[in-house]
Amino acid sequence: MQIGNYYIGIMSGTSLDAIDVVIARRTATAFKQIAGTAVPLTPNLRQKLLTICRDKQVDLQTLGEVDFQFADACAKVVNQLLANNQLDATQICAIGSHGQTVFHSPDGAFPFTQQIGDANLIAAKTGITCVADFRRMDMAYGGQGAPLVPAFHQALFSRQGENRVILNIGGIANITVLQSNHKLTGYDTGPGNTLLDAWCEKINGESYDKDGQFASQGEILPQLLSLLLADNYFSQRPPKSTGREKFNLTWLTQHLQQLPLAASHNADIQRTLLEFSAITITEQIKLHNHACAVFVCGGGALNPLLMQRLQALMPDHQVMDTNALEIDPMFVEAVAFAWLAEQRLSGNRIPLKAVTGARRDALLGCIYQP
Repeated sequence: MQIGNYYIGIMSGTSLDAIDVVIARRTATAFKQIAGTAVPLTPNLRQKLLTICRDKQVDLQTLGEVDFQFADACAKVVNQLLANNQLDATQICAIGSHGQTVFHSPDGAFPFTQQIGDANLIAAKTGITCVADFRRMDMAYGGQGAPLVPAFHQALFSRQGENRVILNIGGIANITVLQSNHKLTGYDTGPGNTLLDAWCEKINGESYDKDGQFASQGEILPQLLSLLLADNYFSQRPPKSTGREKFNLTWLTQHLQQLPLAASHNADIQRTLLEFSAITITEQIKLHNHACAVFVCGGGALNPLLMQRLQALMPDHQVMDTNALEIDPMFVEAVAFAWLAEQRLSGNRIPLKAVTGARRDALLGCIYQP
């Protein structure tokens, strides 16, 4: 295996379900995943992260310790994946680490975003150069700092003369609209799995609704659906981004309190939340393309009921997961951060100005050498 052709990407998203790590290989014509793993966060670490994200308050001791613990967990997953694939750290050019977002506030008087997972520690414990802190330079130039993956989608998935949409359904859903003329559009459409996961965990004690089984037991509540759809985020024009800072269990509870819902409606609420995600996603896609292929990645691609609803709401579109593009739908974002690491080491500015609203395209990421 040739040194310098291999990159590692680390991603942990809004759902806080697992650390996704991939090894990708740069060839003359492609940037391809060759291995990947998703390691669930330990219950203790996941709970600490959830508490920080939910409460929006944390003492500095706890923040520093969780920053260390998350980075340490990432490094262990990287080292294990290398061992499992008979690769040595010296064969890896760089790691691209997204970190774990604990707060994202792009629209306040003092815009900022905060990811934790000390890249110094990852570099030291793996012996591999780590590139991290990808979002803040975009924000320094007035951008939303999100989503970042549309540039990757354009580089790998755009085709001359063909319109495509790449739909990522993690905790938050985002779309990349790839026009046949290579024009790029991308933004967060709103909740993907975050409300579904939160309600399922509250009612059933399960971190997510496996195969949409819980939602399948319920019926859509029209009044609740109308209340949710009335949120002003959905009428905002892009560029825009959001997160669990806005769409969370507290936000949902405030809406539920406006309706006389009995406990027996729990599955109906889950079904309504799924429809809410499906509608807010598909309405945005239809604004850009009346008929094209939609390639789905992220955890939502594994929810058959959600995938069915996406297709039903967009009968003129072809909805499929990114396996059709020869990339595992669960690892697209992790591969994207491996690619972003390569771009940073190559000194390439990332063409996201049209996506994030930044004043200029920028070099994204800071380099940490072991």
